[in-house]
Amino acid sequence: MIVWRKSSASGPGGDNCVEVSLGECVLVRDSKASSTVRLSVSPSAWNSFLSSVKRTL
Repeated sequence: MIVWRKSSASGPGGDNCVEVSLGECVLVRDSKASSTVRLSVSPSAWNSFLSSVKRTL
């Protein structure tokens, strides 16, 4: 079972956001197109991405 988590920065309706599912691989999708192809990356690649984003904030 895939459990999706919405971005904490999503709007009041929660429909304009990125959703992430954490597990053996990290799945990422656009909440407006939840049935379309998702991005799938390794947990280490996801952590590297998050670290890079945090450094630029």
